Amino acid sequence: MPELPEVESVRRGLAPRVVGNTVLDVAILRDYSIRHQVGGAQEFRDRLVGSTLCEVARRGKFLWMTARKDGSAPVALVAHLGMSGQFRFFENEARPLHPHARVTMLLGSGASRTELDFIDQRTFGYLVVDDVIGTSDHLAAGAGTGAALIPRRVSHIARDILDPHFDIDAVAGSLRTRSSAIKSLLLGQQTVSGIGNIYADEALWRARVHPAQSARQISSEKMRLVLESAAAVMAAALEVGGTSFDALYVNVNGESGYFSRSLQAYGRTGEPCPRCGTPIRRIVVGGRSSHICPRCQRRR
Repeated sequence: MPELPEVESVRRGLAPRVVGNTVLDVAILRDYSIRHQVGGAQEFRDRLVGSTLCEVARRGKFLWMTARKDGSAPVALVAHLGMSGQFRFFENEARPLHPHARVTMLLGSGASRTELDFIDQRTFGYLVVDDVIGTSDHLAAGAGTGAALIPRRVSHIARDILDPHFDIDAVAGSLRTRSSAIKSLLLGQQTVSGIGNIYADEALWRARVHPAQSARQISSEKMRLVLESAAAVMAAALEVGGTSFDALYVNVNGESGYFSRSLQAYGRTGEPCPRCGTPIRRIVVGGRSSHICPRCQRRR
């Protein structure tokens, strides 16, 4: 699955190119990619065509573009990239349609025209036009928005580590009330969202915490360090566009990230720990592959 830095890279690439544009037309090339739209392709088109895109926001791994029509309540075009979802721009050019294009949108502002395609080879991703509701804490919903409005289907997702309103002390305290393995809690999305397998391994390695350690047995200072480490490694990955092991992960310009060169633990089974030289070991925690230094990350 794409991780938070990949999704944030896509959001940052979309925002300057879609905000202020009107959706002139929409073509649904594969109905499965809008499978969560109760009214199907007709409802999807009706709710989008003629609306103006006002912002591109993100919470965890969910993206949405807020759209407004004159005199109507705003709606959100929600996107989840699944395993291989991409957004790609094609401006004022004749081109063959991408073989894995699932939805295409013609955007316009003045005389300019831009085509935005949702491309998804493995088809686990989706788009849906959703209603927006108020956030439970009455704060801005996530990165890229100042509005306390969130798509209904995203409202259950916790704030992520890069969210401007993420409360690290409150989240650390909440995690410490749980007896589950810390890695399972980091991946669960209910207390903190957006941390996937790669960055969980990296954060726990940096904090010297065993992924199977019960969260209840981790001190307040160490738990805070886990979250700070996750934020640091994600921020570093974001600078280069994310961690792209799969060539299908690209930003809106078709470029892949390359932070994988800087990983310290994930995927380095048998290689020496960069800190102490002990070979990195692969274990399984909560059904997920995990990479640890058995010397630096001893389990209590």
